[in-house]
Amino acid sequence: MASRRQFLAGAAAAVGTAGGAAVLAEHFSGSAHSGDTDADDPVRATGVGSSKQPSTAARTDRPNIILILHDDLGWGETGPYGQKTIATPSIDRVAAQGLRFTQYYGGGCVCAPSRSVALTGLHLGHATVRQNPEAGSAGSFVSTDTTFAQVLWSRGYRTGLFGKWGFGPLHGDQPSHPNNRGFDEFFGYISHEEAHHYYPNHLWHNAERIAMDGRTYAPPLFAERAIQFVKDNAGQPFLVYLAPNLPHAPSDVPDTGVYTDPRWTAADRGHAAQVALLDKHIGEIVDTVEQAGLSDNTLIMITGDHGPHEEGGVNPDFFDSNGPLRGYKRNLYEGGIRVPMIAWGPGRVPVGTTDRAAGHVDLVPTFAALAGTEGPKDVDGVSFAGVLTGTSDTLPHRDHFYWYRRDPFNTRRADAAEHGSVTRAAEAIRRGDWKLVRIAAGHDRPHGKTGYPTVQLFDLATDPGERNDLAGKHPQLVSELTAALDADWTPFYPRVGYGLSVAAPKRLAPGQSALVTVVLSNGTSGELLQAGLSLTGPAGVTLVRQGDTTTSTIAPGGSASASWMLTVDQSGAAAALWALSAEATAEPAGGSVALRYREQAVVLAAGTAAG
Repeated sequence: MASRRQFLAGAAAAVGTAGGAAVLAEHFSGSAHSGDTDADDPVRATGVGSSKQPSTAARTDRPNIILILHDDLGWGETGPYGQKTIATPSIDRVAAQGLRFTQYYGGGCVCAPSRSVALTGLHLGHATVRQNPEAGSAGSFVSTDTTFAQVLWSRGYRTGLFGKWGFGPLHGDQPSHPNNRGFDEFFGYISHEEAHHYYPNHLWHNAERIAMDGRTYAPPLFAERAIQFVKDNAGQPFLVYLAPNLPHAPSDVPDTGVYTDPRWTAADRGHAAQVALLDKHIGEIVDTVEQAGLSDNTLIMITGDHGPHEEGGVNPDFFDSNGPLRGYKRNLYEGGIRVPMIAWGPGRVPVGTTDRAAGHVDLVPTFAALAGTEGPKDVDGVSFAGVLTGTSDTLPHRDHFYWYRRDPFNTRRADAAEHGSVTRAAEAIRRGDWKLVRIAAGHDRPHGKTGYPTVQLFDLATDPGERNDLAGKHPQLVSELTAALDADWTPFYPRVGYGLSVAAPKRLAPGQSALVTVVLSNGTSGELLQAGLSLTGPAGVTLVRQGDTTTSTIAPGGSASASWMLTVDQSGAAAALWALSAEATAEPAGGSVALRYREQAVVLAAGTAAG
């Protein structure tokens, strides 16, 4: 097995940029990422083996999960969805051997909101992050945002994220960082804006900012890290979330390969080459799984965030990027929100196509079901695990899908698709085959039920291209769907407790003391048994547990708590902050593998400004 130094150096050589990869190789060869000692953790090792075991793993009921989420790639830009101009042989192969969804939806029509929905299972009437970050805005998660990584980590999965996170701020000791939202290892871009740079001057490994030379092409490094993560963790259940920024604008790529036709614009040549490179990386991931003997126990899912982009001179119409669908990135028509989804898992996933409507909002409950556990009960999605595994041809009842748009940026084709209103707030709902789109008069969502000059109704069963507005023919249905839209939106969505929360002082000076309380909430439908909580801190603080130290049984909807007296020692006077780490374990009633939870709180030195 190649060392981290070897494979990173190899990745750089492949793109002709050894300088930046030399920095990364030195970093990875000299430092252990979080979780390198997890094989010695008795909770993690219970029933799941360790990373030191042989790579070939027998099939279990908890499959490894690899989610590949590409960036700004349209519904029709790969071979399985009708693409004729760009060759995608690896994706074609995966589709031929797996299950292709024909009615699968992103969480929104631009990047951060769609990814927010995918990670948390909350639609954009409830989600914390509902729009792309604007100038000075970080687009941040909060401590109550439970991601699919946290759900799988609690079940014993090793979790890794490689590529685009897309949610700031740019430091590690805060609840929106990937490590604090369930990922053992993170390598890539933290913020939305950082991911716009294919030749970055820095990347992040966990909370550490890694300087780059500005000449290293980043996407191959993400694929290589994901491949190594699979190899390193082949003996235990793992989640890989590979989120390349391909083929987002700009259309930067080291080599356009076969796409050299001078009649094409430079942007279109670069875009096609980016899609081809994405396809190559997907093929390498599949090959790695097969060569490691993990095919029978691994589920690979390939999808995108929203419809095709037209930034930087790319012409999505030249590639027929949205196929027969109306709209592009930034539209709430089908071309802006319907995305590819292909699932691959030989012997586990049926071969063929499905027209069952599903989407990013369903990933949290789906992944939980696949792992044999429960995610938060107050999410907006339903599990489509039965469709994925061929055990059911139906989904649990869903009343409707919901989407929201608030984005100030204008692109020509997207604006034309809705006759000049692309910068206005908009909402959409799908119930059965009926789809309603309403567009506000201004940039912000109106307060109340008025202020929507455009309300359109489409029958997707007969009109998937949304050409025939039927709102005038079905006023009662329009009234019902608009009422559902109004009910779906709330400025603040109160959450049912799930997992750990930590109540700690925001600031504390040396010599001062304050109480810290850790709460484990049971947001599942069954009892949690033998619940135990712990809290640790860095050098410079003292933690003394208060009261009873026995474990607890937690009923559904209930919680258990423990408190510690935190004192900042005089030796901690030089620190700017102190990171407190809370952990808990519990056994689900009738379960065989302990669940684990973790959360972090940060206490600032008195007088220190919050980052």
